[in-house]
Amino acid sequence: MELKRVVVTGIGAVTPLGNTAEETWKNMLAGVSGAGPITHFDASLFKTQFACEVKNFNVADYFDRKEARKMDLYTQYAIAAAKMAVEDSAMDLETMNKNRIGVVYGVGIGGIHTFEEEAGAYALTGKELGPKYNPFFIPKMIADIAAGHISIMYGFHGPNYCTTSACASSTNALADAFNLIRLGKADIVLGGGAEAAIWPAGVGGFNAMKALSTRNDDPTHASRPFSASRDGFIMGEGAGCLILEELEHAKARGAKIYAEMVGAGMSADAHHITASHPEGLGAKLVMTNALEDAGMKPEDIDYINVHGTSTHVGDISEAKAIKELFGEHAYKLNISSTKSMTGHLLGAAGAVEAMASVLAVKNDVVPPTINHEEDDKDEEIDYNLNFTFNAAQKRTVRAALSNTFGFGGHNACVIFKKYED
Repeated sequence: MELKRVVVTGIGAVTPLGNTAEETWKNMLAGVSGAGPITHFDASLFKTQFACEVKNFNVADYFDRKEARKMDLYTQYAIAAAKMAVEDSAMDLETMNKNRIGVVYGVGIGGIHTFEEEAGAYALTGKELGPKYNPFFIPKMIADIAAGHISIMYGFHGPNYCTTSACASSTNALADAFNLIRLGKADIVLGGGAEAAIWPAGVGGFNAMKALSTRNDDPTHASRPFSASRDGFIMGEGAGCLILEELEHAKARGAKIYAEMVGAGMSADAHHITASHPEGLGAKLVMTNALEDAGMKPEDIDYINVHGTSTHVGDISEAKAIKELFGEHAYKLNISSTKSMTGHLLGAAGAVEAMASVLAVKNDVVPPTINHEEDDKDEEIDYNLNFTFNAAQKRTVRAALSNTFGFGGHNACVIFKKYED
Protein backbone atom coordinates (compact mmCIF):
# COMPACT_ATOMS: atom_id res chain seq x y z
CA MET A 1 0.00 0.00 0.00
CA GLU A 2 1.38 3.35 -1.01
CA LEU A 3 1.17 5.87 1.82
CA LYS A 4 -0.36 9.23 1.05
CA ARG A 5 1.57 12.47 1.53
CA VAL A 6 0.50 14.89 4.25
CA VAL A 7 0.90 18.66 4.29
CA VAL A 8 0.15 21.47 6.72
CA THR A 9 -2.45 23.86 5.32
CA GLY A 10 -3.51 25.87 8.37
CA ILE A 11 -2.29 26.88 11.82
CA GLY A 12 -3.87 28.46 14.88
CA ALA A 13 -2.62 29.21 18.37
CA VAL A 14 -3.44 30.81 21.69
CA THR A 15 -0.29 31.11 23.81
CA PRO A 16 1.39 33.24 26.48
CA LEU A 17 3.11 35.06 23.60
CA GLY A 18 -0.04 35.97 21.68
CA ASN A 19 -3.63 35.08 20.89
CA THR A 20 -2.84 34.21 17.27
CA ALA A 21 -0.21 32.10 15.56
CA GLU A 22 1.16 35.21 13.85
CA GLU A 23 1.57 37.14 17.11
CA THR A 24 3.07 34.11 18.85
CA TRP A 25 5.63 33.61 16.07
CA LYS A 26 6.56 37.29 15.98
CA ASN A 27 7.24 37.32 19.72
CA MET A 28 9.14 34.03 19.55
CA LEU A 29 11.52 35.50 17.00
CA ALA A 30 11.91 38.61 19.15
CA GLY A 31 12.81 36.52 22.19
CA VAL A 32 9.90 37.73 24.31
CA SER A 33 9.17 35.97 27.60
CA GLY A 34 5.53 35.18 28.39
CA ALA A 35 6.19 34.85 32.14
CA GLY A 36 4.70 37.06 34.84
CA PRO A 37 2.91 36.96 38.20
CA ILE A 38 -0.01 34.53 38.39
CA THR A 39 -3.35 36.30 37.99
CA HIS A 40 -5.71 33.31 37.78
CA PHE A 41 -5.67 32.92 41.57
CA ASP A 42 -3.94 34.29 44.66
CA ALA A 43 -0.57 32.52 44.62
CA SER A 44 1.00 34.48 47.46
CA LEU A 45 1.33 31.39 49.69
CA PHE A 46 2.76 29.17 46.95
CA LYS A 47 6.45 28.45 46.42
CA THR A 48 6.00 29.47 42.78
CA GLN A 49 4.03 32.67 42.23
CA PHE A 50 4.48 33.18 38.50
CA ALA A 51 3.62 31.39 35.26
CA CYS A 52 3.23 31.93 31.52
CA GLU A 53 -0.46 32.80 31.30
CA VAL A 54 -2.48 33.60 28.19
CA LYS A 55 -3.19 37.32 28.22
CA ASN A 56 -6.26 39.33 27.15
CA PHE A 57 -8.14 36.28 25.94
CA ASN A 58 -11.71 37.23 25.03
CA VAL A 59 -13.84 34.15 24.52
CA ALA A 60 -16.52 36.24 22.77
CA ASP A 61 -14.10 36.64 19.85
CA TYR A 62 -14.60 32.95 19.09
CA PHE A 63 -18.04 31.86 20.29
CA ASP A 64 -20.98 32.85 22.45
CA ARG A 65 -20.28 33.54 26.13
CA LYS A 66 -23.33 31.50 27.11
CA GLU A 67 -21.80 28.47 25.45
CA ALA A 68 -18.43 29.25 27.02
CA ARG A 69 -19.90 28.83 30.49
CA LYS A 70 -20.39 25.16 29.66
CA MET A 71 -16.68 24.73 28.96
CA ASP A 72 -13.50 24.61 30.99
CA LEU A 73 -10.89 27.17 29.99
CA TYR A 74 -8.75 24.53 28.29
CA THR A 75 -11.64 23.75 25.92
CA GLN A 76 -12.12 27.44 25.18
CA TYR A 77 -8.46 27.71 24.20
CA ALA A 78 -8.74 24.54 22.10
CA ILE A 79 -11.72 25.81 20.13
CA ALA A 80 -10.15 29.22 19.58
CA ALA A 81 -6.97 27.67 18.12
CA ALA A 82 -8.99 25.27 15.96
CA LYS A 83 -11.21 28.06 14.64
CA MET A 84 -8.20 30.14 13.64
CA ALA A 85 -6.57 27.15 11.95
CA VAL A 86 -9.72 26.36 9.97
CA GLU A 87 -9.98 29.98 8.85
CA ASP A 88 -6.29 30.03 7.93
CA SER A 89 -6.72 26.90 5.81
CA ALA A 90 -9.49 28.56 3.76
CA MET A 91 -11.34 25.27 3.45
CA ASP A 92 -14.81 25.49 1.90
CA LEU A 93 -16.98 24.04 4.63
CA GLU A 94 -20.08 24.14 2.43
CA THR A 95 -18.75 21.77 -0.22
CA MET A 96 -16.19 19.56 1.56
CA ASN A 97 -16.98 16.00 2.59
CA LYS A 98 -17.15 16.36 6.36
CA ASN A 99 -17.25 12.60 6.78
CA ARG A 100 -13.57 12.73 5.79
CA ILE A 101 -12.53 15.47 8.25
CA GLY A 102 -11.43 14.45 11.74
CA VAL A 103 -10.22 16.00 14.99
CA VAL A 104 -7.49 14.56 17.21
CA TYR A 105 -6.67 16.80 20.15
CA GLY A 106 -4.25 16.10 22.98
CA VAL A 107 -4.44 17.22 26.59
CA GLY A 108 -2.32 16.23 29.55
CA ILE A 109 -4.66 17.04 32.42
CA GLY A 110 -7.94 18.42 31.10
CA GLY A 111 -10.48 20.39 33.11
CA ILE A 112 -8.53 20.68 36.34
CA HIS A 113 -10.06 24.08 37.16
CA THR A 114 -13.58 22.68 36.82
CA PHE A 115 -12.71 19.67 38.96
CA GLU A 116 -11.09 21.85 41.60
CA GLU A 117 -14.07 24.20 41.78
CA GLU A 118 -16.67 21.46 42.00
CA ALA A 119 -14.75 19.31 44.47
CA GLY A 120 -14.01 22.41 46.57
CA ALA A 121 -17.66 23.42 46.64
CA TYR A 122 -18.65 19.94 47.81
CA ALA A 123 -15.94 19.98 50.50
CA LEU A 124 -17.28 23.29 51.84
CA THR A 125 -21.02 22.65 51.76
CA GLY A 126 -21.82 19.21 50.40
CA LYS A 127 -21.38 17.24 53.59
CA GLU A 128 -23.95 19.44 55.31
CA LEU A 129 -26.37 20.33 52.52
CA GLY A 130 -25.84 17.43 50.17
CA PRO A 131 -24.03 17.46 46.82
CA LYS A 132 -25.04 20.18 44.37
CA TYR A 133 -22.79 19.56 41.41
CA ASN A 134 -23.06 21.60 38.22
CA PRO A 135 -24.81 19.50 35.55
CA PHE A 136 -21.97 20.45 33.19
CA PHE A 137 -19.31 19.28 35.65
CA ILE A 138 -18.43 16.05 33.86
CA PRO A 139 -18.63 17.33 30.25
CA LYS A 140 -16.56 20.38 31.25
CA MET A 141 -13.88 18.30 32.95
CA ILE A 142 -13.23 15.27 30.75
CA ALA A 143 -10.14 15.27 28.58
CA ASP A 144 -11.79 14.33 25.28
CA ILE A 145 -14.41 17.09 25.29
CA ALA A 146 -12.37 19.66 23.36
CA ALA A 147 -12.19 17.38 20.33
CA GLY A 148 -15.91 16.72 20.70
CA HIS A 149 -16.81 20.42 20.79
CA ILE A 150 -14.72 21.15 17.70
CA SER A 151 -16.36 18.39 15.68
CA ILE A 152 -19.83 19.51 16.81
CA MET A 153 -19.09 23.14 15.92
CA TYR A 154 -18.18 22.25 12.33
CA GLY A 155 -20.07 19.01 11.79
CA PHE A 156 -16.87 17.03 11.20
CA HIS A 157 -17.82 13.34 11.20
CA GLY A 158 -14.36 11.83 10.73
CA PRO A 159 -12.18 10.24 13.43
CA ASN A 160 -12.59 12.16 16.67
CA TYR A 161 -10.76 11.52 19.93
CA CYS A 162 -8.23 12.70 22.51
CA THR A 163 -4.65 11.59 23.12
CA THR A 164 -3.26 11.77 26.65
CA SER A 165 0.42 11.10 27.27
CA ALA A 166 1.28 13.94 29.67
CA CYS A 167 3.48 16.54 27.98
CA ALA A 168 3.75 14.45 24.80
CA SER A 169 -0.03 14.48 24.33
CA SER A 170 -0.42 16.85 21.40
CA THR A 171 2.61 15.46 19.56
CA ASN A 172 0.92 12.08 19.81
CA ALA A 173 -2.23 13.75 18.47
CA LEU A 174 -0.28 15.03 15.45
CA ALA A 175 1.27 11.61 14.90
CA ASP A 176 -2.16 9.97 14.94
CA ALA A 177 -3.62 12.63 12.64
CA PHE A 178 -0.70 12.12 10.25
CA ASN A 179 -1.18 8.36 10.16
CA LEU A 180 -4.95 8.59 9.67
CA ILE A 181 -4.35 10.61 6.52
CA ARG A 182 -1.39 8.54 5.28
CA LEU A 183 -3.52 5.39 5.57
CA GLY A 184 -6.45 6.93 3.71
CA LYS A 185 -8.81 7.08 6.69
CA ALA A 186 -9.35 10.86 6.36
CA ASP A 187 -8.61 13.73 3.99
CA ILE A 188 -8.12 16.37 6.68
CA VAL A 189 -7.49 16.08 10.41
CA LEU A 190 -7.25 18.92 12.89
CA GLY A 191 -4.32 17.88 15.08
CA GLY A 192 -3.59 19.87 18.20
CA GLY A 193 -3.63 20.20 21.93
CA ALA A 194 -4.74 22.44 24.77
CA GLU A 195 -4.10 22.93 28.47
CA ALA A 196 -5.13 25.35 31.23
CA ALA A 197 -3.68 24.06 34.49
CA ILE A 198 -2.49 27.29 36.13
CA TRP A 199 -4.74 26.82 39.15
CA PRO A 200 -3.95 25.99 42.79
CA ALA A 201 -3.99 22.21 42.32
CA GLY A 202 -1.78 22.41 39.25
CA VAL A 203 0.81 24.78 40.68
CA GLY A 204 0.70 23.22 44.14
CA GLY A 205 1.05 19.72 42.75
CA PHE A 206 4.07 20.54 40.61
CA ASN A 207 5.58 22.53 43.50
CA ALA A 208 5.28 19.47 45.72
CA MET A 209 7.33 17.56 43.15
CA LYS A 210 9.92 20.36 43.08
CA ALA A 211 9.42 20.56 39.32
CA LEU A 212 8.76 24.31 39.01
CA SER A 213 11.18 27.21 39.12
CA THR A 214 10.85 29.37 42.24
CA ARG A 215 12.59 32.41 40.77
CA ASN A 216 9.73 34.67 41.94
CA ASP A 217 11.86 37.81 41.90
CA ASP A 218 12.68 37.46 38.19
CA PRO A 219 9.95 35.53 36.31
CA THR A 220 10.90 36.58 32.78
CA HIS A 221 14.38 35.08 33.21
CA ALA A 222 13.28 31.96 35.07
CA SER A 223 12.95 29.59 32.11
CA ARG A 224 16.58 29.08 31.09
CA PRO A 225 17.05 25.73 29.33
CA PHE A 226 20.61 24.42 29.13
CA SER A 227 21.93 26.99 31.62
CA ALA A 228 23.59 25.83 34.84
CA SER A 229 21.34 27.98 37.06
CA ARG A 230 18.08 26.49 35.76
CA ASP A 231 15.84 25.44 38.63
CA GLY A 232 12.73 23.97 37.04
CA PHE A 233 10.13 24.61 34.38
CA ILE A 234 7.60 27.44 34.15
CA MET A 235 3.99 26.38 33.79
CA GLY A 236 2.30 27.69 30.67
CA GLU A 237 -1.17 27.39 29.13
CA GLY A 238 -2.87 27.72 25.77
CA ALA A 239 -3.55 25.70 22.63
CA GLY A 240 -2.19 24.98 19.19
CA CYS A 241 -3.78 23.45 16.10
CA LEU A 242 -2.41 22.30 12.76
CA ILE A 243 -4.58 21.45 9.77
CA LEU A 244 -3.05 18.31 8.31
CA GLU A 245 -4.29 17.45 4.83
CA GLU A 246 -3.72 14.84 2.19
CA LEU A 247 -1.55 16.41 -0.50
CA GLU A 248 -3.72 15.78 -3.57
CA HIS A 249 -6.78 16.98 -1.66
CA ALA A 250 -4.95 20.18 -0.76
CA LYS A 251 -3.72 20.73 -4.32
CA ALA A 252 -7.18 20.14 -5.77
CA ARG A 253 -8.63 22.99 -3.73
CA GLY A 254 -5.64 25.30 -4.24
CA ALA A 255 -4.69 25.37 -0.56
CA LYS A 256 -1.58 27.17 0.60
CA ILE A 257 0.98 24.74 1.98
CA TYR A 258 3.24 25.63 4.90
CA ALA A 259 5.31 22.44 4.94
CA GLU A 260 5.07 18.69 4.51
CA MET A 261 4.83 16.38 7.51
CA VAL A 262 7.01 13.39 6.73
CA GLY A 263 7.57 11.37 9.88
CA ALA A 264 6.48 10.60 13.43
CA GLY A 265 8.11 8.50 16.11
CA MET A 266 7.24 7.23 19.56
CA SER A 267 9.13 5.49 22.33
CA ALA A 268 9.17 4.91 26.08
CA ASP A 269 11.97 5.57 28.54
CA ALA A 270 10.72 2.69 30.75
CA HIS A 271 12.82 4.28 33.47
CA HIS A 272 10.99 6.52 35.97
CA ILE A 273 7.55 8.06 36.43
CA THR A 274 8.82 11.65 36.16
CA ALA A 275 12.53 11.72 35.25
CA SER A 276 13.84 11.08 31.76
CA HIS A 277 16.53 8.45 31.29
CA PRO A 278 19.80 10.14 32.30
CA GLU A 279 21.58 8.92 29.16
CA GLY A 280 18.73 9.96 26.89
CA LEU A 281 18.01 6.43 25.66
CA GLY A 282 14.30 7.05 25.05
CA ALA A 283 15.00 10.43 23.47
CA LYS A 284 17.50 8.92 21.06
CA LEU A 285 15.13 6.09 20.18
CA VAL A 286 12.15 8.35 19.48
CA MET A 287 14.21 10.56 17.13
CA THR A 288 15.60 7.45 15.43
CA ASN A 289 12.08 6.10 14.94
CA ALA A 290 10.86 9.41 13.47
CA LEU A 291 13.77 9.58 11.04
CA GLU A 292 13.20 5.99 9.93
CA ASP A 293 9.50 6.70 9.47
CA ALA A 294 10.37 9.70 7.29
CA GLY A 295 12.99 7.78 5.32
CA MET A 296 15.53 10.42 6.31
CA LYS A 297 19.07 10.44 7.63
CA PRO A 298 20.25 12.52 10.61
CA GLU A 299 22.11 14.89 8.27
CA ASP A 300 18.81 15.78 6.54
CA ILE A 301 17.68 17.69 9.65
CA ASP A 302 18.65 21.36 10.11
CA TYR A 303 16.67 22.33 13.21
CA ILE A 304 15.50 20.57 16.37
CA ASN A 305 12.84 22.18 18.54
CA VAL A 306 13.82 20.38 21.72
CA HIS A 307 11.70 19.43 24.70
CA GLY A 308 14.09 21.61 26.72
CA THR A 309 12.04 22.31 29.83
CA SER A 310 14.76 23.96 31.94
CA THR A 311 15.04 21.01 34.33
CA HIS A 312 18.39 19.60 35.36
CA VAL A 313 18.21 15.98 34.20
CA GLY A 314 15.93 16.60 31.21
CA ASP A 315 18.12 19.14 29.46
CA ILE A 316 21.29 17.09 29.93
CA SER A 317 19.76 13.82 28.72
CA GLU A 318 18.25 15.40 25.59
CA ALA A 319 21.55 17.06 24.66
CA LYS A 320 23.31 13.70 25.10
CA ALA A 321 20.75 11.98 22.88
CA ILE A 322 21.21 14.54 20.11
CA LYS A 323 25.00 14.20 20.19
CA GLU A 324 24.87 10.41 20.13
CA LEU A 325 22.32 10.15 17.31
CA PHE A 326 23.50 12.99 15.06
CA GLY A 327 27.25 12.59 15.57
CA GLU A 328 29.29 15.27 13.84
CA HIS A 329 26.15 16.66 12.21
CA ALA A 330 24.92 17.64 15.68
CA TYR A 331 27.31 20.60 15.50
CA LYS A 332 25.74 21.78 12.25
CA LEU A 333 22.22 21.81 13.69
CA ASN A 334 20.33 24.68 15.19
CA ILE A 335 18.73 23.61 18.46
CA SER A 336 16.30 25.73 20.45
CA SER A 337 13.77 25.51 23.25
CA THR A 338 10.80 27.77 22.68
CA LYS A 339 9.70 26.82 26.21
CA SER A 340 12.20 29.44 27.34
CA MET A 341 9.57 31.93 26.10
CA THR A 342 6.20 30.17 26.24
CA GLY A 343 6.84 28.19 29.39
CA HIS A 344 5.76 24.56 29.41
CA LEU A 345 2.28 24.26 27.93
CA LEU A 346 2.01 20.62 29.09
CA GLY A 347 -0.56 18.92 26.85
CA ALA A 348 -0.47 21.82 24.39
CA ALA A 349 3.34 21.98 24.16
CA GLY A 350 3.76 19.61 21.24
CA ALA A 351 1.24 21.38 18.99
CA VAL A 352 2.65 24.86 19.65
CA GLU A 353 6.23 23.65 19.20
CA ALA A 354 5.29 21.80 16.01
CA MET A 355 3.83 25.07 14.75
CA ALA A 356 7.14 26.80 15.53
CA SER A 357 8.98 24.05 13.64
CA VAL A 358 6.69 24.41 10.62
CA LEU A 359 7.20 28.17 10.55
CA ALA A 360 10.97 27.74 10.88
CA VAL A 361 10.90 25.53 7.78
CA LYS A 362 8.60 27.92 5.94
CA ASN A 363 10.53 31.10 6.77
CA ASP A 364 14.12 29.85 7.11
CA VAL A 365 14.62 31.28 10.57
CA VAL A 366 15.12 29.55 13.94
CA PRO A 367 13.58 31.01 17.11
CA PRO A 368 15.95 31.39 20.07
CA THR A 369 16.54 29.83 23.45
CA ILE A 370 16.45 32.91 25.67
CA ASN A 371 17.90 33.72 29.09
CA HIS A 372 21.35 32.18 28.69
CA GLU A 373 24.34 34.02 30.12
CA GLU A 374 27.88 33.35 28.92
CA ASP A 375 29.20 32.42 32.35
CA ASP A 376 26.18 30.23 33.24
CA LYS A 377 27.40 26.93 31.82
CA ASP A 378 26.67 23.39 32.99
CA GLU A 379 29.75 21.18 32.85
CA GLU A 380 27.60 18.27 31.64
CA ILE A 381 26.40 20.11 28.50
CA ASP A 382 28.46 20.54 25.32
CA TYR A 383 28.21 24.22 24.37
CA ASN A 384 29.78 23.57 20.98
CA LEU A 385 26.22 22.60 20.07
CA ASN A 386 24.31 25.57 18.67
CA PHE A 387 21.47 26.15 21.13
CA THR A 388 20.50 29.37 19.30
CA PHE A 389 20.99 31.33 22.50
CA ASN A 390 19.25 34.68 22.95
CA ALA A 391 18.64 35.66 19.32
CA ALA A 392 16.85 34.12 16.34
CA GLN A 393 19.11 32.91 13.54
CA LYS A 394 18.44 32.95 9.83
CA ARG A 395 19.43 29.82 7.96
CA THR A 396 18.03 27.43 5.40
CA VAL A 397 15.81 24.98 7.25
CA ARG A 398 15.21 22.04 4.94
CA ALA A 399 13.67 19.97 7.70
CA ALA A 400 12.83 20.39 11.38
CA LEU A 401 12.29 17.82 14.10
CA SER A 402 10.21 18.52 17.23
CA ASN A 403 10.57 16.54 20.48
CA THR A 404 8.18 16.22 23.39
CA PHE A 405 8.60 13.97 26.41
CA GLY A 406 6.03 13.29 29.14
CA PHE A 407 5.83 12.01 32.71
CA GLY A 408 5.57 8.25 32.56
CA GLY A 409 8.41 8.08 30.04
CA HIS A 410 6.24 8.89 27.01
CA ASN A 411 8.28 10.25 24.08
CA ALA A 412 6.94 11.58 20.78
CA CYS A 413 8.66 13.23 17.83
CA VAL A 414 7.44 14.69 14.53
CA ILE A 415 9.32 15.87 11.43
CA PHE A 416 8.40 18.56 8.90
CA LYS A 417 10.26 19.50 5.72
CA LYS A 418 9.94 21.99 2.89
CA TYR A 419 7.18 21.04 0.51
CA GLU A 420 8.25 20.04 -2.98
CA ASP A 421 5.67 19.01 -5.56
